[in-house]
Amino acid sequence: MKKALLAATAIAALAMPAFAERYVMITHTQGTDPFWPVVEKGGKDAASAVGAELEYNYDASGDMSGMAKLIEAAAATQPDGIIVSLPDADALGGAIRGAVDAGIPVITINSGLEASKDVGALMHIGQPEKLAGTSAGERAKAEGVTHGLCLNQEAYNTALADRCQGYFDGLGAELNMIDVSNDVAQIKTRTAAALQADESIDGLLATGPHVCEAAAAAVAEVGADVHLSCFDMSPGVINLINDGAVQYTIDQQQRLQGYLPVIFLHLYNTNAGMLPGVNVPSGPGFVDSSNASAVAEQAGVNR
Repeated sequence: MKKALLAATAIAALAMPAFAERYVMITHTQGTDPFWPVVEKGGKDAASAVGAELEYNYDASGDMSGMAKLIEAAAATQPDGIIVSLPDADALGGAIRGAVDAGIPVITINSGLEASKDVGALMHIGQPEKLAGTSAGERAKAEGVTHGLCLNQEAYNTALADRCQGYFDGLGAELNMIDVSNDVAQIKTRTAAALQADESIDGLLATGPHVCEAAAAAVAEVGADVHLSCFDMSPGVINLINDGAVQYTIDQQQRLQGYLPVIFLHLYNTNAGMLPGVNVPSGPGFVDSSNASAVAEQAGVNR
């Protein structure tokens, strides 16, 4: 009986797949933005749910050539799929097309909606950035903003530029945007300097949660009366909304950007190419004083 059981176990082991699905996620974070750990968590939660492996990488320098090299290195290992943000299609498109040409399915996330199909990706999961910016601008205009300024922490990132352009489209004004960098101290300094240089500025849009927190500190330091709105969530942003220092933030539900591509690639690989027929918009949605407390526990964790 014992020998029979051992033989059955050996046969079952031979019948099992030699390895689990393996996916690689590569994003453009420098490691300073609290947004991305939520995306990573979503991806790893999904991988755990389907029994897959997920490797998460980013180039700490924030350099696009470094990110392209990460994509090329990932493709060389022949994973079952690559998930990648697309802030600069010109810089990253060649590496992504190379992966696709090698037979690796790719899903783009977060930024790069308009370029996703052109670089060969199966689909895109993320927020329509210009629409989100326009929604923020229209609301800011309704709340009295007449002269705005957009704070962009990644000058190369087309998604953030779209947010800023959309904001001013919503205001019905010409684009007014400055590069504040990803360094929190510089964000505060550059925002304060801009407010002091132009006292007519009555509206700020911060395109990231750490930018939002630093901008709020700059506003308080200068003593300006400014309508501050933001993108994305963090515990600090939620506190600022509850304190009345931030009017609202745009929630793009970034956990979906990490979770869904793993699930979709799993379905694609195990169900003969099963895939949603359209891109998936993960946002935008407003978080303001009416609902901030309800989502506070999720900020920086799942949202």
